[in-house]
Amino acid sequence: MAKTIPEPSSSVFVALVGRPNVGKSSLTNHLVGEKVAIVTKKPQTTRSRITGVITKGPVQYVLMDTPGIHKARNKLDSRMTQTAAASLKDVDVTLMLFEPAGDFTESELTMIGALQKAGPAVAVINKVDLLDSFAALEQRKQQIRDFGCFDAVTAVSARDGTGCEELFALLKPYGNEGPHYFEDDAFTDMPEKELVAELVREKALLFLREEIPHGIAVVVERFKERPDKDLIDIDVDIYCERKSHKGMIIGKGGQMLKKIASAARLDVEELLGVQVNLQCWVKVREDWRDNEQLLNALGFSKP
Repeated sequence: MAKTIPEPSSSVFVALVGRPNVGKSSLTNHLVGEKVAIVTKKPQTTRSRITGVITKGPVQYVLMDTPGIHKARNKLDSRMTQTAAASLKDVDVTLMLFEPAGDFTESELTMIGALQKAGPAVAVINKVDLLDSFAALEQRKQQIRDFGCFDAVTAVSARDGTGCEELFALLKPYGNEGPHYFEDDAFTDMPEKELVAELVREKALLFLREEIPHGIAVVVERFKERPDKDLIDIDVDIYCERKSHKGMIIGKGGQMLKKIASAARLDVEELLGVQVNLQCWVKVREDWRDNEQLLNALGFSKP
């Protein structure tokens, strides 16, 4: 009987790009099967490049969830846009996500222009659960095909999982033979401290008023396991741009900060698999989003 030759190991590096709120983080989390990217309905939720890792037998898929492409209003915005653009150079294929209907934004058209030069790319129409007719979907697919830079145009719903599993078969041909870059059971390359900071920021985004969240940054100052019991002490600083914002984040009698910390603690405990003592403090750093030194100090390195 002929021996079957095992498939050689390979890796596929994939950048996920698209406009804010198109569902890049939701799709990343769905494909990875773990929460590696925070998700809210507010734009600019993802600020840096987040890596999700999925290993399926001999093939390892490395997904890079990038910030939404939009017009820069400050130095933080321009760093985020640079991060998305720089990702195209580091990958084997780009997945560009699109809304199921509506006009293409100026930023999207700029990204498509870059893909026409950079390639290869696959277009993904997300939120197909919102479309009520096959004809509307076909029309959208044709609009995207007309750009001429996508090897394939497919449709998914990151919310209910429709079409998501099929993406792996689409991405596999772009892989390169060689050893895997991450352990086969890894799901991200982000340090635990960064994941914790992101979970705290997610809760702040969910609970705070519209104008404050973009002006906050979260840094884990202490992450210490207790030697005598299964417990981790975590101290977190939440930076904001105005004294008035500090009052809103803390809330009346400290209620808002308590709400943010309690919700974050539950997610952090699930992530780390141990009990957590999470302490949060709020500090003011005026206009940090436009200050190069503060951006570096807060971890927003240039791509």
